[in-house]
Amino acid sequence: MPGDTGMAGKVALLLWAQIFSFSDTQTTQLLVEPPWIPAVLWDRVTLTCQGSGTAGATTWYKDGQRWGQDRHDRFTVTVSGTYKCQRRGSGLSPPVAVLNDQLVLQVPALTLLEGDTVTLRCRAMHDMSVSRVRFYQDGKDRGWALRGAKLFLSPLELHHSGHYHCEVSVGLWPSLSPPVTVRVHELFTVPVLEGPPELTEGSPLNLSCLSTPSPLWPQVPIQHLFYRDGQLVGGPQVFPQILMPAVKLSHSGYYSCQVHSEGGIVQKSSAWLRVTVHRVPLSGVSVWAQPPGGQVALGDRLVLNCTVATGTGPLSFTWHRGGSETLLGTSPHLELHHVGDNDSGHYHCRVSDGDSVAESVPINVTILVPVANAAITPGPLSHQVHAGDPVTLHCSVQVGSAPVTFTWLHNGREVAQGPILELGDVDVGHSGTYQCVATNQLGQDRHRVFRALSPELALEVTLQGPKGTGGFTQVAAGVGGSLFLLVLLVAVIVTWHRWHRLGGAPPEPPAPPEEGEVLYTHVVNTKQAQRSPHVTVPQEPQVTYAELPGPHGKPQEPSDIFETVP
Repeated sequence: MPGDTGMAGKVALLLWAQIFSFSDTQTTQLLVEPPWIPAVLWDRVTLTCQGSGTAGATTWYKDGQRWGQDRHDRFTVTVSGTYKCQRRGSGLSPPVAVLNDQLVLQVPALTLLEGDTVTLRCRAMHDMSVSRVRFYQDGKDRGWALRGAKLFLSPLELHHSGHYHCEVSVGLWPSLSPPVTVRVHELFTVPVLEGPPELTEGSPLNLSCLSTPSPLWPQVPIQHLFYRDGQLVGGPQVFPQILMPAVKLSHSGYYSCQVHSEGGIVQKSSAWLRVTVHRVPLSGVSVWAQPPGGQVALGDRLVLNCTVATGTGPLSFTWHRGGSETLLGTSPHLELHHVGDNDSGHYHCRVSDGDSVAESVPINVTILVPVANAAITPGPLSHQVHAGDPVTLHCSVQVGSAPVTFTWLHNGREVAQGPILELGDVDVGHSGTYQCVATNQLGQDRHRVFRALSPELALEVTLQGPKGTGGFTQVAAGVGGSLFLLVLLVAVIVTWHRWHRLGGAPPEPPAPPEEGEVLYTHVVNTKQAQRSPHVTVPQEPQVTYAELPGPHGKPQEPSDIFETVP
């Protein structure tokens, strides 16, 4: 048939090339020329036994029976039948049928791979002209021949494998050809996509598209393409892997890969691989404060910051105090512009990534309050004690954050430290005004020191007289002993004169002091303290003495005059 000779030559060359390429992996081959199967006698068929056995030791078989031994490895067939050959050391070849039928369907004697183009031809004996040829595959009608008596299969796919025959109508009786087998080999296997189905955000994603080339063509050039949810994300490329250094949540999806032959004639896709990218688990949630330590002065600004050591977003924040679920804020920062007494407590933040929730360790916020309302106990503001009595004074404040220090002032001068002032057994030198100064420092700022000064406590220490005097006489401050006697004498004279004018007997004058007795007064003089106009500083006590006449108006002996008592 015209044109078949050139095509047959190309097929023969391809067949020889494949046989020589894979002779190390195959057994004895029986080559047919022209390269069509089944062969027909009217084509002057030549069979060649090709193998790796000893040359000149070819054994031939026809229709399953030994047909000759030690023949040449090549001969021209003159009798129809099914032939095989054998070479020592390489085994028995596959069979080749040589027919002499009226109608034959032939396929090229070539190993067929996916993507190839093949022609099946329906021939009548001695190439008689045929028309109205119909083809069948595995008994199913494939339709009429479009070009003479040929069926073209292009490109070849695996489903083209099967048993074919052709049918020609001659007169009233149709003529069917013997079946011929068409076997299409895979060019490469269906790819399998391999990779981790789950990983965390920020991790690398490495996907491998694995496909095995056919051993008939192991060096076939193929391209690899990668898809996510149907969108191309990598390739085409020769390398069968794709690497994403750091995945995000958006990289989750259904992945597949596709393998293409050169020119894209053969394409095969893998099954879907679902890849889920999870957020990095939340951990290391903590809170830090400004000012540091969560100690802030009353009325100042406090800022709390929530940080996350590990975890990927988007993240949401909530702020809470103590065991309350009341929402205080929803940002990574909680700011209190002017803190008050009620803002003290334990604060914590909660962080959520949509999948999980993590909570920080609470931070204790302390509101530092300046000292105020210092007071001295016992009161009242004026206090009288006797010499020799034990005296203890206490200083306290109504408000003020610890630590609070106390300083004691006696007549405006610092005399002691601490909340308690132990005077012990007092004497007149302890008389005077007392104050305490309470001090505290808010935060780490040394310049923010607060002081509270207590009201003055006037302490008066009185002396006791000798036995038989009935104790001691207290008189108003600033009055001397001589002034007291003068007033007493004037009162006696006035009273006597009044009774004398009225004619009555004057009252009996008061009994003069007995011999040896002395009348004295305890006089306390005060002056303004130089440190504060509100602090009075008592002076040294003065005692004024008045000398009285002895019995019968006689003056006392000089030895009866008393010295000044210190």
